[in-house]
Amino acid sequence: MNAFSNPKWLDKYTFNYKSIDEIPDTVYNAINSKLDNLLSETPEVSITIAAWNEEVNMLPTISSLADSSTKIPFEIIVVNNNSTDRTQEVLDKLHIKSFQQPIQGCGPARQVGLEQAKGKYILTADADCIYPPGWIDGMINALKESGVVCVYGRYSFIANDHAPRWKLYLYEKMKDVIAEVRQQKRPYLNTLGMTMGYIREYALKVGYVMQHIRGEDGRLTFDLMQFGKVKQVKDDKYRTWTGTRTIDQDKSLFRAISTRVIGELKNLTSYLKPHPPHDTKTSKN
Repeated sequence: MNAFSNPKWLDKYTFNYKSIDEIPDTVYNAINSKLDNLLSETPEVSITIAAWNEEVNMLPTISSLADSSTKIPFEIIVVNNNSTDRTQEVLDKLHIKSFQQPIQGCGPARQVGLEQAKGKYILTADADCIYPPGWIDGMINALKESGVVCVYGRYSFIANDHAPRWKLYLYEKMKDVIAEVRQQKRPYLNTLGMTMGYIREYALKVGYVMQHIRGEDGRLTFDLMQFGKVKQVKDDKYRTWTGTRTIDQDKSLFRAISTRVIGELKNLTSYLKPHPPHDTKTSKN
């Protein structure tokens, strides 16, 4: 994991388009050419993505997945969750499957992806992330281990002018330590839809929460734990990379980090014991 600069391989996915009107057909054609040689009608793995107003952000995501180095047959499904921008126009120009979900929320959107998927294994991705070439293999190899029903990976932030890589790196290292603590008794708190996988058969039995509430990924994982283990994929070469949108909401990197660290310290003792059974479809955050 880079401590002082973004990995060079990310550069090819930095398109910097402000509007889809700026995207030339040659970009779509180049991505589609790769997708046509890679995607399968009889997939073993289905990559499902929930998208809400991601018209420009989605291009780097699909482009990076089109560069996957796997030999595992897979498909890509994007669920348009009531986007009010031109997300659907981008989807229509890419050689991937897309569906609509009128119920607002990541849970309802990911449920459509789960139901429409053909693969035995599901990998969930976010529409504003960049995925390394080996991500599919790294996640699926872990998911195929005996007794494992769900896996999740680690992620890093793409540095920019107001969020230098070394500061993000320190935050990520603290985040990884907390993830190790959570993994012992409450691994579902670590699972995020940006880099997560599970066995479709079991996920269909429990399903996603069908309301607009955060934590849909952890709720699903909690219910999946009755069928098997949750495994963390730690190798840095499988890390997902994302922008700093969630951090930017706190106005400053220092405030974002300090708020999260204080919150984790308050919850630290609870991480050492399992959460009692509860109804994940009606519980509050």
